[in-house]
Amino acid sequence: MKLAPLLKIEKGVTAIIGSGGKTTLLRTLSGELPGRVLLCTSTHFQGYADLPTVLDPTEADLRKALAAHPIVCAAGRSPTGKLVDCGLPYETLADLADFVLVEADGSRRRPLKAHARHEPVIPPCTRQVICVVGLSGLHRPVSEVVHRPELFCPLVGCTPEDEATPERVARALVQEHLADTYFLNQAESGSVLQDAKIIASHLKSQGSSVVAGSQREKRYYIL
Repeated sequence: MKLAPLLKIEKGVTAIIGSGGKTTLLRTLSGELPGRVLLCTSTHFQGYADLPTVLDPTEADLRKALAAHPIVCAAGRSPTGKLVDCGLPYETLADLADFVLVEADGSRRRPLKAHARHEPVIPPCTRQVICVVGLSGLHRPVSEVVHRPELFCPLVGCTPEDEATPERVARALVQEHLADTYFLNQAESGSVLQDAKIIASHLKSQGSSVVAGSQREKRYYIL
């Protein structure tokens, strides 16, 4: 089963936010989507060792790269060596490729997160925002599994020592309401899938689409 049609990825710019598998999701989608695909970031990301990467590209650079390869990573390089926004307008990127997948925030490798005021960095021409949620963070102390617990706790009325229950995670996502579509990742057992269904029930009440599953096992479910 492919993930791209379940998430209803459209041509143009799609922003991926959240935590618990964003980088892997971009790579998975890039291999499933037809046509030319650009992977990039509006903040910073790790990049992909198995893909051609064009640094500080011009429009001509990317056009040439996409003529030779169906999937290309485009990025700038910060003074510290991090891969950052490539510097070209996203409208230009959307003209060059059929699909532009943008990693639009960071999570410090935590499976869950709350967003600061400056996050996420969504390109203005974005057609869809997908939020990834790492279910491996459930039932563990908020302080251990949530990026920015100091923002998460006031959203849901808990302390950093409390568990990140499905209900609390759902409440935080509903309060932030940053995405059209949610991908509940790391659903690798029946009990975790039940937790995903609890979160999905809250998200669907605000009109969001929800898909759960495991990128590692390549199993996905529409909730």
